[in-house]
Amino acid sequence: MSNGPTTGTMNRPTTGAETAGPLNGQTVVVIGGSSGMGLETARQARAAGAALVLTGRDRSRLERAAEGVAALGTAELDLGEPGAVESFFAGLPTPIDHVLVTGGGPMYVPIAELDFDQALRVLDEHLLGALRIARACATRVRPGGSLTFITGTDARRPGVGSSVAAILAAAMPTVAANIALELAPIRANVVAAGFVDTPLSARILGEDLDRRRAELRTTLPIRRVVGPADVAATVVHLMTNAAVTGATYDVDGGQQIIP
Repeated sequence: MSNGPTTGTMNRPTTGAETAGPLNGQTVVVIGGSSGMGLETARQARAAGAALVLTGRDRSRLERAAEGVAALGTAELDLGEPGAVESFFAGLPTPIDHVLVTGGGPMYVPIAELDFDQALRVLDEHLLGALRIARACATRVRPGGSLTFITGTDARRPGVGSSVAAILAAAMPTVAANIALELAPIRANVVAAGFVDTPLSARILGEDLDRRRAELRTTLPIRRVVGPADVAATVVHLMTNAAVTGATYDVDGGQQIIP
């Protein structure tokens, strides 16, 4: 783990003519942009014309991701380190237009097996981490720009091992609404995802992954598994729709309406 962010070159990439699109000329920061939903959002934002800054925890994976989307720069960043968050945002050129926060994954452990120190780290990273980012962005994101936070839908239904994830899912919409109010006219929104077919989901489920995919294909109303592109499309919409703030969008393939 690095002691602070190591930001790469911040010069605009010279990859030919700029892409015309709704994010043309805007800078998007993707926290957790080296894989999964964060990386797919970076791809879609780049296709919409944005310049990108990516953060992640694995340097080699982050560099590969940055090369693939012609990012302006990268930084290794731990959301649980207040000083690192402040230093990262202070080192960025202004103005920033949009920030996506994917962070680390949730924690699924039965209460009887719960490591409370680990649980506190997860809660700190997601909830207090969101507030750290909001404070750092208050003077860095342009008026009308946006912060988008990714959470889950685990709070909607009780489940064995879902207690910590449920706290995050229940709290994040309220945290974001408060950010939207206090940082206005900067906007803040949440995307609440159900199961998304990402490398993180594969690591969590292990050998149970294929069974879960098959189950969702037959039970979800959309009759397919939600992928990173589905979440990314919603995030880009929230970046470009200047009338939306303090909102939570579910992207779960209709899982919430299944009895």
